[in-house]
Amino acid sequence: LVLVARRADRLEELAEKLRYAYSRKVSVISADLADDNDLRRVEQAISADESVTLLVNNAGLGGAQVVATADADVAERMIKVNVVALTRLTRAVLPGLIARNRGAIVNIASVLAFDTSFGGIYSGTKAYVVNFTEALQREVAGTEVKAQVVLPGATRTDFWEVAGSDIDSLPKEIIMTADDLVDAALVGLARGEAVTAPALADAAKLDIFLGARQAFYGSLHADKPAARYA
Repeated sequence: LVLVARRADRLEELAEKLRYAYSRKVSVISADLADDNDLRRVEQAISADESVTLLVNNAGLGGAQVVATADADVAERMIKVNVVALTRLTRAVLPGLIARNRGAIVNIASVLAFDTSFGGIYSGTKAYVVNFTEALQREVAGTEVKAQVVLPGATRTDFWEVAGSDIDSLPKEIIMTADDLVDAALVGLARGEAVTAPALADAAKLDIFLGARQAFYGSLHADKPAARYA
């Protein structure tokens, strides 16, 4: 097990708990995934490790960034972590997983991939994660490698504090614990779900949505503009 995050002290604390609880070898890599050198260091470590069977891209930055007033450096950092790092780390392990014909990649997106109410930058990065993972699923079709995208809603983690938001300003009935989210994601992965929406009570709604989106795409091709543009 390899843990990657910025804060070495918290990584070591978690690693010790996991070693004690599960008697597993746990390595830690303290890295800022928005830093090019740190990202390359993590890439090299996981691409060279043939024991890697599961990659969970959970690192992410958030915040309600309005484009016109957003801090450009903050926005760039968000894109680097949410999009660039996720893409490069996936690329680092994917060839090995395919060659060994086993393993899984779990990408954590957000329900805000489908809602721009909190700003286009964060929402846009999460929409990328959804589309990227769906394309990844096509790439690994016919192999024993799985690719899953998870759509968390409001989840009680320190993500909110880092983003400068107060999760307790939301109705408590929509806030999920991190443990419940992880348990649901793992059940979804075991069942072979391509898209896991832990809070969605009616799974048929997801099937309807994904089917409608595919049908919509099929209607976007013609040799002439639609009549309303004449």
